[in-house]
This record gives sequence, C-alpha cells and structure tokens, in this order.
Amino acid sequence: MDKVTLADGPARDARFVVKKRWSELQNIDPSDPAHQTEFLHRQMNEEMNSIEISARNLVDFPDAPWELRMAMARQCWDEARHCLAFRALFEKRRGTVGQYPIINFQYSIIINIDSLAGRLAVQNRSFEAAGIDAIDLNLQHYDREKDPEFVSLFEAQLADEMQHVRFGNIWVKRLVEEGGPATTFAVARAVSYANLAFQQIADSGAAMYYPVSSEARVEAGFDESEIVVARRLAERNS
Repeated sequence: MDKVTLADGPARDARFVVKKRWSELQNIDPSDPAHQTEFLHRQMNEEMNSIEISARNLVDFPDAPWELRMAMARQCWDEARHCLAFRALFEKRRGTVGQYPIINFQYSIIINIDSLAGRLAVQNRSFEAAGIDAIDLNLQHYDREKDPEFVSLFEAQLADEMQHVRFGNIWVKRLVEEGGPATTFAVARAVSYANLAFQQIADSGAAMYYPVSSEARVEAGFDESEIVVARRLAERNS
C-alpha cells in the first residue's frame, strides 16, 4: 500500500511519549487489570484530540454558518469535560499522566483534510460514530454494581457523543446540498483518505473495531442504509 501523508500531531509536553502506529502502543491484553487503566489514559488523550480538531475547525473555517460554529464550540466544551472525567478516574485508580504511550491519529488524519464537510464526515460521522458503538458495547459489558464509576462515565459520555454525531450528520448533508458536486467529491476524497491513513496507522491489526450499534446510530441520525454499510465495514475489518 502506498504511504499517505499525515499532518503533524498536536503539541504535547515532556510527560508524554507519542507514537505514530498502533503497534507501538502498550496494547495490554483485556484480561490484565492494567488494560482498564491504560484505556483511561488513552481515552483521555483522544478526548483532547477531539477538542483540538474542533478548535482547529473553528479557526480554519471562520465563514462556516453560525449554527455550525456554535455546535463545534459546544463540542469543544463537551470533550473538555470528558477529558477531565477520564483523567479524574485514571488518577483515582493510581495512574500517572504520561504513564503510557499515546497516539494522536485522529488529529493527524483529520487536519490533513481541506474541507469542513470532509472533516465532519470523518470526525463526527466516522470516528465519533465508532465511538458510540464502543461506548454502547462497553455499557453492556460493565456491571453497574461491580464498576459504577465506569458505567456513569460511559453514560455521560454517550449522551454528548450522540449529539456530536447527530449534528455531523445534519451538517454534512446540508453542506453537500448547498455545495453540490464539488462538496460531494470533497467528502468522498476525505473518507477515502481517512480509510487509507487509518489502515497505515493500524498496520499491525492491534486497533479494535466494534460491532455497530443500530439503536444508537438511528438516534444519532443515520438511516438504515447507512447502518447496513457501516455494519458491513465493521464486519470486514474485525
């Protein structure tokens, strides 16, 4: 596979060891108690990526409709709360910030996309949608009585992420309608690029793919045909 270009990652201070590929992370077996702690640390950084991407969207596309800019600003606020929540639980479980390597794959992929519709298609309709699949699955696996802190964190996160996917669905479709074929092609290019870039980053197969949550995706604004396609892709990659 030909290599694709990735954007430089966001700045991180000296506490963090930043990796470029999934295989370079500390991919701990789920049966190991440390798996959960590493997940909290990794997720904390991913929430930070989401803030940085949405903030860059506000800066890079100052002429976007006001309602869309407000939605992206609210996403920054939501993701900041998520980041703090993951950090609080991570540190409560005796983790130290910077304890595990991190990867800024979302930022490095999305910031290399030059259209707002393309960025929303990848960030909100793809990465965030996969996120609600993962959260829904985790809520099925975690027992409220055995780990109420994890369940409460996931429930609060799911409510926000659902809104992020929903406004992404609404605005990608609206931008495509207003922009015509040029915007349609821009979205297609962005999604194709993101797929190739993600395969490059996850070359070892260590990245996880989650079963598609039909109920959550319907609530987030996907129609049945889109869910069928997402399910086929997830099954192919799993």
